[in-house]
Amino acid sequence: MDKLSSGGLSHLYMTIFLHNFSTFMVIPAITDVTMTALCPGRDECSIAIYLTGFQQAIVGLGTLVMMPLVGNLSDKFGRKALLTLPMIFTIIPLGILAYSRTRNFFYAYFVAKTLTAMVCEGSVHCLALAYVADHVPEGRRASTFGILSGISSSAFVCGTLFTRFVSTPSMFQVATSVAVVAVIYMRIFLPDSIIDDEISAPLLSNGKPKVLNSDENLNVELQSSKALPSLPDLIALLKTSPTFSQAAIVAFFSNLADVGLHASLLYYLKARFHFNKDQFADLMVILGVASTISQLVLMPLLAPVLGEERLLSIGLLFSCAHMFLYGLAWSFWVPYAAAMFSIFFVFAQPCMRSIVSKQVGPSEQGKAQGCISGLCSFANVISPFAFSPLTALFLSEKAPFNFPGFSIVCVGFAAMVALIQSVMIKAAPPTSSERVSSNCDHMEP
Repeated sequence: MDKLSSGGLSHLYMTIFLHNFSTFMVIPAITDVTMTALCPGRDECSIAIYLTGFQQAIVGLGTLVMMPLVGNLSDKFGRKALLTLPMIFTIIPLGILAYSRTRNFFYAYFVAKTLTAMVCEGSVHCLALAYVADHVPEGRRASTFGILSGISSSAFVCGTLFTRFVSTPSMFQVATSVAVVAVIYMRIFLPDSIIDDEISAPLLSNGKPKVLNSDENLNVELQSSKALPSLPDLIALLKTSPTFSQAAIVAFFSNLADVGLHASLLYYLKARFHFNKDQFADLMVILGVASTISQLVLMPLLAPVLGEERLLSIGLLFSCAHMFLYGLAWSFWVPYAAAMFSIFFVFAQPCMRSIVSKQVGPSEQGKAQGCISGLCSFANVISPFAFSPLTALFLSEKAPFNFPGFSIVCVGFAAMVALIQSVMIKAAPPTSSERVSSNCDHMEP
């Protein structure tokens, strides 16, 4: 098992690196591509902001359904099979912009990106987390989740740094090619998880195991074949422990803030300080380098000492601070200083996911991570409706008062709600281990 775990994780890391490299490298240019297609020659474009917000809302609505479905299917059919679909879908919109970036092709990209992102958005990361949980003991999951996030951050750095030195057409062509290589590498080298349902009982089932006759066994098989967990199942999962419920609230509000920031920040910087692709790439390289150092070096050292709960609060504290700093930026260098805060705020996501993973058994890791990702997707739906109109209003000439970063400051207050909730999370014994020992003690012959 150790050999399989080590080899599987190394191939998972390479798969995630290649996939994220292809998706992250287009981020610095996509704002300029959108503005050129919709509002050529302008630094402020309300249509682009609203269109981006609409896309995020539709994608969030789709992933709200798809994340629990993908997570639950991966528990039954394996992580590798479910990883294949979103990774293939990622290639389609990249290929469209690799061919052309005129207005008509941009609209084709917009439709393709919206439809494919309903499946792709967050699902690769969700399945990667479940894969790690399959192979890593509970005591080492926080640091391993941090390493996985560090791999993503290093891909972010390499992708944005590459973007800094190539033309936009070449960038989309390379991104498409790397996305294809990622799928091929994953299919050839990544071993699938072996999920042993015998070592733990599902959290959603009460009582002790019992012997089933053939009719009962058939009914159980039919019930377990349901791909999409019902709403009562998800509610029961959220009620498994106070820690799980609190982590779910933290996930919702932190994602609400993150999505609002990412939807507004690039348009805000372009209108406020006239940033372009190269400045966006510089900013993202700083962000990525600080994140990579933090997740690959600091987090494995600090997680065993401070614990996930404290690191989660520290991460959210610095997340609030950097959002407020963006919103109050008074000079072009302030966003670069705010990006350095990522050395601490990147603690939040892997710590929150590690806390969640310890509250469920091995046979429900996909369902649990999918449930949290589904809540994050629900935040994706709400966030654009709240923050995109504010961004468009305060960047326009019709703003009620002169405060271009007002929407980003509001995003910071949403992150503050997650911070307050995270302080209330107390360290608790892992639910999964308690259930396993309990079930083993009461097992009938």
